[in-house]
Amino acid sequence: MKLPRRTFLHLAAGAAALPAVSRTARAQAYPSRPITMIVPFAPGGLTDVIGRILAEGMRTLLGQPIIIENVGGANGSIGTGRVARAAPDGYTLVLGIWNTHVANAAIYALQYDVVKDFEPVLLLADAPLVLVARKALPANDLKEFIAWLKLNPDKSSMGTVGAGSPPHLLGLLLQQETGTRFGLVAYRGGGPAMQDVVAGQIDTTFVNTATSLPQVRAGSIKAFVVTAKHRLAIAPNIPSVDEAGLPRLRFSLWAGLFAPRGTPKNIISKLNTAAVSTLADPTIRESLAEQGLEIPQRERETPEALGAYQKAEIEKWWPIIKAANIKAE
Repeated sequence: MKLPRRTFLHLAAGAAALPAVSRTARAQAYPSRPITMIVPFAPGGLTDVIGRILAEGMRTLLGQPIIIENVGGANGSIGTGRVARAAPDGYTLVLGIWNTHVANAAIYALQYDVVKDFEPVLLLADAPLVLVARKALPANDLKEFIAWLKLNPDKSSMGTVGAGSPPHLLGLLLQQETGTRFGLVAYRGGGPAMQDVVAGQIDTTFVNTATSLPQVRAGSIKAFVVTAKHRLAIAPNIPSVDEAGLPRLRFSLWAGLFAPRGTPKNIISKLNTAAVSTLADPTIRESLAEQGLEIPQRERETPEALGAYQKAEIEKWWPIIKAANIKAE
């Protein structure tokens, strides 16, 4: 998903405004040279924007440039694998997301372990999705939608972004949880699926808030539920899956910062402090929230919290992926 240039500049300006560190801090042993942050996807998407905002703020706080390198391919596994094989010295990091550090290990035959070959640094942001529907669908909320699905088995269509994508897995889980049946239609991206929902060519899809909310507010589509525990501040009228009685559909396309396995704890601590401080900037927090990104609460600001969260996500989603026999395409 491409973000408007104005939004990107607004976020970057907030990061650049963070206070500079003292000369004493800059003189410490680490870092003494530029740091590379691998974003394992193409430039311009939300993951890339998060990485660049984070890099700018951390550069100011650490006193060294943080160079973003976009290494796309194989749903992020190529760039992620490069970091798994990098020297554990704190100079090569990866901005991982749910795809790279949860789903890929159940879909691809990876040459690295998504847990054992990385040191977690910080959970950066949560990004829940919204279940949206075409305007003319004869249901106005999730309860009515489920009732309609039960009356019309195999007659509804839900857009996905291919096998193993979050919309695909959420569609499978929705069927399991509600005892319904509907078709899953693969698209090359969330944008085309969203366009067909707006046009009435398919019934529903799960999509990020930045893409969906403008259409919801314009009345072009309906929004049934957000895949979060609570309602979002930017979308207070959309119920959460917990409110709807479907807590297993709770999902976030989260982003986290990781270093190679064996990176010294003092370096992990310094990186964590710089990242936490960057995300504490009110301008950055507000701007990211406008994109549907929730900054984790203080109790989730430790490396251990990211590690525990990743493992919990693996325990939840791997069985679903494997039961569906999803393989790399």
